[in-house]
Amino acid sequence: MSVSESVALARTRTSRLGAASLLAFVALSAYVLLAGSAPKLLGIAWVAFAAMAGAAVLGARANTEHPTGLVWGYGLASGAMIASAAAFLLPQAIGYAAKPGGFGVAAGILVGFGAHTVGHLLTHRDLPLDRTTAELSAHSLAAGSIIGVVYTAMPDLGPLLGLAIVSHKGPAGYAAARRLAARDRSPMMLLLPAAGVGIAALAVTVVSVPTDATVRAVVFGFAAGIFLHVAMDFLPECETGSEVHAAATRGDHADEHDHALLDELRVHAVGSTLLGGVAVAAAWLLLQ
Repeated sequence: MSVSESVALARTRTSRLGAASLLAFVALSAYVLLAGSAPKLLGIAWVAFAAMAGAAVLGARANTEHPTGLVWGYGLASGAMIASAAAFLLPQAIGYAAKPGGFGVAAGILVGFGAHTVGHLLTHRDLPLDRTTAELSAHSLAAGSIIGVVYTAMPDLGPLLGLAIVSHKGPAGYAAARRLAARDRSPMMLLLPAAGVGIAALAVTVVSVPTDATVRAVVFGFAAGIFLHVAMDFLPECETGSEVHAAATRGDHADEHDHALLDELRVHAVGSTLLGGVAVAAAWLLLQ
């Protein structure tokens, strides 16, 4: 099989996986809508889907060649993701049960690191998902499961809840799609994590699985930990061998100009991540 045929086959598998995820999400949504059992949950699920899928479209179309644009794209996304995870996800986990929630967060970060490290071995195999998409999917499914269990205690779908969803789903979708586009992979696979919150939440609602506060804390903490790992993975590293270095290097060998550009990009990296976090904080203050 030629390289072009292999790429075409991988894109076909990715498209099928994305389409199957979207179909499952739509089917579950229709079932719950007809049953009239979880209108708030439907709103949460579809806002999460629209945020990640919409931002992924923008990320896939972004210029992946310009190093400054790459740094600002990743920086804004990772800064917003870290701020929103710390402000909106971690308090949920700790609020249910502090120590179990904390262990859940630690487990999520450590499992995310393990998946990151071991997942490198999977890059040599022809799989429909890349590592980042798999981690985002794990986060979405875990978070969706616990939201489905406790949805009756959720507040009405308002500005603050919308901010909590969009502020981390949107940046995650944008950064992941940008990375996929740079690697000539189809962003269609992001339909799985985009629909993951809704699929898991609605499925749990259908089967009515009961859990206590400790289980909620561990599961929500695990989801937060996975997401924090993904957010930190998107931090724009301007070191030799990084994606930014590859975009900044002219020719086969780095020269003094390339090193000077990397130093300049480091300043952009700090500024972009801070701005991403400040933007989430400012939006939260405005919606108080």
